[in-house]
Amino acid sequence: MCLAIPAKIQSINGFEADVEIGGVSRTISIMLTPDARVGDYVYVHTGYAISVVDEVEALESLRLLREL
Repeated sequence: MCLAIPAKIQSINGFEADVEIGGVSRTISIMLTPDARVGDYVYVHTGYAISVVDEVEALESLRLLREL
């Protein structure tokens, strides 16, 4: 089973993006999600954005993760 964490894209440089996850900045690969843009939320797994998600879904996922 895999766990993907929602993150908001802050900036993009080529196939890398700086994202914010729970107040922490990380650099991830967006090679698998070339349509991702600054301001989008993406699901991140092992340092890769694996899908773009809407803000409502991302925030709900974050809320549920905090309850764990």
